[in-house]
Order: sequence, then C-alpha cells, then structure tokens
Amino acid sequence: MIREELLERHKCAAVLDGGHVRLIDLMGDDERIESVARVSFDGRGQSDRRRLLRYLMRHRHTSPFEHAQITLDIRAPIFVARQIMRHRMQSINEVSARYTELPGDVYRPTPDQVCEQSSDNKQGRGKPLDAATATAWLEADSQASSSCRDLYRWAIDAGVSRELARISLPVATYTRWVSTWDAHNLLHFLALRLDKHAQWEVRQYAQIIASIVADWLPLTWEAFVDYRIGALTLSRIEAEALQAILGSEGCARLLREMSALGASNREVVEMRERLGGGQ
Repeated sequence: MIREELLERHKCAAVLDGGHVRLIDLMGDDERIESVARVSFDGRGQSDRRRLLRYLMRHRHTSPFEHAQITLDIRAPIFVARQIMRHRMQSINEVSARYTELPGDVYRPTPDQVCEQSSDNKQGRGKPLDAATATAWLEADSQASSSCRDLYRWAIDAGVSRELARISLPVATYTRWVSTWDAHNLLHFLALRLDKHAQWEVRQYAQIIASIVADWLPLTWEAFVDYRIGALTLSRIEAEALQAILGSEGCARLLREMSALGASNREVVEMRERLGGGQ
C-alpha cells in the first residue's frame, strides 16, 4: 500500500471513550529494510525480500528495521500514556499543562471492565465485579473526577499557576502527544502491549497501532507474528525435556510437519540442530 493511501486510511482511529491514534507520517517500507540489510554483504544475495526479512526477524538482526520510521499523534488517559511512553526509544512531544489548560474529559471504563484484582497477576485484573459494586465504584469515581476538575478550574480562575493547579487532576485525564518510532522499537512495544497480560486499555491502543504496521510493513509484520507474537521460547531445561519426550522418531516427525506447514529448508535445518541432530 502506497504512503498516501496509508495516510488516508489511518488518518484517525478512535480508542476508548475519548482517545485516538492518528497516522501523521511514514518513512521507509519493507523494500527499504531489505535494501539497508543488503548493504551488510555489499548488495549480494539470492534470497527474495520476504525470505530475507524473515531471516532478519528470526535471528534478531534488528538494525535494518530501524531504517523504517513512523510518526503518530496519540490521545490517551495519562495512566495509559505513561505505559506507552515508558518504551523510551521514541521521540516524544506531549502537550504541556504548564503552557495550556488540559481538557476536562476523563476516561470512564465501561461496567464490564470494572474487575477484581487478579489472584495470580499482581498488576492485573481478574473477572468482572458484580454489577452493584461496579456501578457504585463508577458513580463514586465520576464524582471524584468532577470534584478534581472543579478544583482545577477554580484554581486557574483564582490565579494559581497552571503548573501547580494541574496537580489536582486524576490520571484518567486525557493527554495528547506526538511520537516518532523506528519499526524495531515499535515492534518491541507491540510484542509487550499486545500480550494478554498487558492492561486492557493499553492493548486497545496497541491493536490500532498493530493494524497500521500490518498495512505499512506487511512482510515485516508477517515475520513478526510468526517469530515473535506466535513464537514459543523454551528454556534449556524445557528444550531438553522436549527432546527426551520426542526421541529420534518424534523429532523426525516434527521436522516433517514443519516442512509441510511452510517452514524454509534453513528453518528445518536449524531446528534439527536444536534438537540434537535428530533426522
């Protein structure tokens, strides 16, 4: 898909109840990533673009992916923004509450997203709370947010400086920033924030951004899904246990299944080596 079509298709996507992701600009594509990768061996090589990009992704040769860049305009609640911004390898300019007043809208979760604390994930949520508790909390939170906003407005009108008045605002307040990423670091962000253990709200932003990347870098995205999102990493102990269970016959069957599912000859050879040379 050409740049102009991408900019038009992804010019604005709504997220949550007041957020957005806007595509501002793009630089580079799958072809650019291929061309800079071939500089490493002076442009020589017989593999096609797809095969080369899959090789780079599989073996974590990340520098070529840094030559494709994207600029996004993102609007999100402050608590979500901080989760996105903590991925430090991006260039960020955020609206400053020292220079301007922040908008009055805050994020309001839907009742089905008001959940109990997870019993097996210290930083996550579990199953939805009962309707009465969810409704009571949402009403109390709405009142608290309104009070904070009223205090902020009162402080501004009373002459309190903006940089101090802002301290009363809740982290559900929406903020906005422009961020430029290279594809390698953006994919790292997506690998973490698309995961089911990531907070639901930040996953909504990650899913929108992922849809942009899939259109922008289709071959890179295919390789990323195959070798990162859908991949399974085994520890040494787990790998040895698998080898012991499979045995030589099981290893041979695994290699045949890989070939049948479309794995390249090189991937099959590499897996055979990992399995201790099973034929």
